[in-house]
Amino acid sequence: MSEHEHTTTAGHSRRGVLKAGGIAATELVATGGVTAPAIAAAGEAGAHAPPDPTAEITLRVNGEARRVTVEPRVTLLDALRERLGLTGTKKGCDRGECGACTVLVEGRRVSSCLTLAVMEDSREIMTIEGLADGDELHPVQAAFIRRDAFQCGFCTPGQILSAVACIDEGHARSDDEIREHMSGNLCRCGCYPNIVDAVRDAARRAGR
Repeated sequence: MSEHEHTTTAGHSRRGVLKAGGIAATELVATGGVTAPAIAAAGEAGAHAPPDPTAEITLRVNGEARRVTVEPRVTLLDALRERLGLTGTKKGCDRGECGACTVLVEGRRVSSCLTLAVMEDSREIMTIEGLADGDELHPVQAAFIRRDAFQCGFCTPGQILSAVACIDEGHARSDDEIREHMSGNLCRCGCYPNIVDAVRDAARRAGR
C-alpha cells in the first residue's frame, strides 16, 4: 500500500473514502441536492395539492360592470388584457417604470402592471378603449393626432391616459410642468416635444 492509501480506523483507505465522496457529490449535483425518493415524494404531493384560490370580482371598466374570476395574484393589466380582451393597455416593462400600462382608476393614474385586480373590485376604471365618445375622439386623442405625438404607437395609450389625468390635475400650465408630470411615461421613439405640444394644446382648449 502506498503512503497515500493509509487505512482508516473503519478499515477503509483514504483514497476509497475520497472516491466514494466524489460519487456522492456528483449524484447530489445531478439531482439538485435532493435524493430520488424526496423528488418522488414532492411530485406526489404536488399532484394532490389543492387548486389555487380564486376570487370573483366586478371590474367597472369604461362604464360597464364586468364580472371576472381571478387568482389573487393576477394583475389588473393581465385581467384587462387576458380576461376582458382590452388589449389597448400595453404590457411594457412589467415593473411600473415605462407607463405603457397606465389606466385611470377613479380618475387617478395607475400602473396596472403593479396593481392587483382584486384591489380594484367595484372601482371605476378607464382604459384607452373607453376614452372616445363613439366616433368622436377625446380632445387629448385629437391633439395627439394633430401634433403627430406618436410614432410606433406602443406607448401612446398610456401617454394619452396620463395626459388626461395631467390636465385634470391642473399640471399642464407650462411646458416644464407638463414634462415633470408626464415623466413617468417613456417614449422610446423620442416624440417627447410633440407629446408636450399635444398636452399643452389639449389643456388650452379645455381652458386649463
